[in-house]
Amino acid sequence: MKYDFTSIIDRTGKDAIAVEMIPFENAEVEEGFSKIPMWVADMNYATAPTIQEAIMERTKHPAFGYFNPREEYYEEIIRWQNKRNGVEGLTKEAIGYENGVLGCVSSAAQAFSAPGEAVLLHSPTYIGFTHALGDIGRKIVHSDLVQDENGVWRMDYEDMDRKLKEEHIHFAVFCSPHNPCGRVWTREEIEKAMEIYAKNDCVVVSDEIWSDLTLKGYQHIPTQSVSEDARNRTIAVYAPSKTFNLAGLIGSYHIIYNPYLRDRVRRQAGMSHYNNVNVLSMYALIGAYQPEGYVWLDELRQALTENVDYAYTYIKEHFQGVELAKPEGTYMLYLDCEKFCRERGMDMDELIRAGIRVGVIWQDGRPFNRPYAIRLNLALPHSLVVEAMERLDKYVFNQIK
Repeated sequence: MKYDFTSIIDRTGKDAIAVEMIPFENAEVEEGFSKIPMWVADMNYATAPTIQEAIMERTKHPAFGYFNPREEYYEEIIRWQNKRNGVEGLTKEAIGYENGVLGCVSSAAQAFSAPGEAVLLHSPTYIGFTHALGDIGRKIVHSDLVQDENGVWRMDYEDMDRKLKEEHIHFAVFCSPHNPCGRVWTREEIEKAMEIYAKNDCVVVSDEIWSDLTLKGYQHIPTQSVSEDARNRTIAVYAPSKTFNLAGLIGSYHIIYNPYLRDRVRRQAGMSHYNNVNVLSMYALIGAYQPEGYVWLDELRQALTENVDYAYTYIKEHFQGVELAKPEGTYMLYLDCEKFCRERGMDMDELIRAGIRVGVIWQDGRPFNRPYAIRLNLALPHSLVVEAMERLDKYVFNQIK
């Protein structure tokens, strides 16, 4: 590989919550165990060099006053969407800066629903959606994803349609690829979902922040691309921050083709006065979307695929009572530990603390709406994935101390 995804980076003292925080009460790492950060969804890799180069070149100029986004900002987004996702006909007018995906979800929900009204989400549900929508007084209605005979997560279209009708819902959030389940929806699946949303006159926010991080053999299908109706009823949100490990710089963007939806979302976002692009964030995107960024991403996806393949196989072979679906995208595993806990007479708090005790800093998956779930981040050097699996095997799943 041209780029380095194997070196272990010490993030201690660099303001990284991945290593500075323990995301669970009354849990500590025992002396003698190093921390392996496997919880919050950022990566333990160095970002693409062109990003740092673009930022550092801009910082050589001593003035950082008010500014407007450069034309290059929009041009690189249009080129990226065309080359990575096959998007045709995208223009500058349809692109708008967002401080984050959740900010856009909040703005859109306020523009197209009222406090107390119901909104539809799939479950398991990204916890950020739960907080963002709950904080503005929306009633969240879940349509459960179901696993087929092969363990693959599927949408329940009849359930979606029924709940949209029963609750008189006209606003939905669609996650593609899905977090935390890791599904990369097929064109046919998205078409069916969008037909149901259309039949129920539903505005859709499509969170596509994971769109670049599909694993080997899978390709992201933009929600807006499946039909003319989908193009006009969907607010799509993307970001280089997830792809290139830039969460600390902030910076997402929406694509909204329908002028009516676009005007409403931008008006709502503008009312908070929060949604202005940071000049360094703009240069980070421009640096990310250079030709070198395309190569870096392809190599990253190769590294992530290797980690997912290894961890999935290891867990299936060694952790009796733990069930999981193999992700098709993202770098997260979503473990179902119900059988293990019931067989061992353990509760989830005890299991989560057992992993953290030996330095595997994983995430309580219950807030994503599954009672025995753990979310596990695999975006780190392969040697650390191997070490984490061995620790969990020796000290947690096959020998609780």
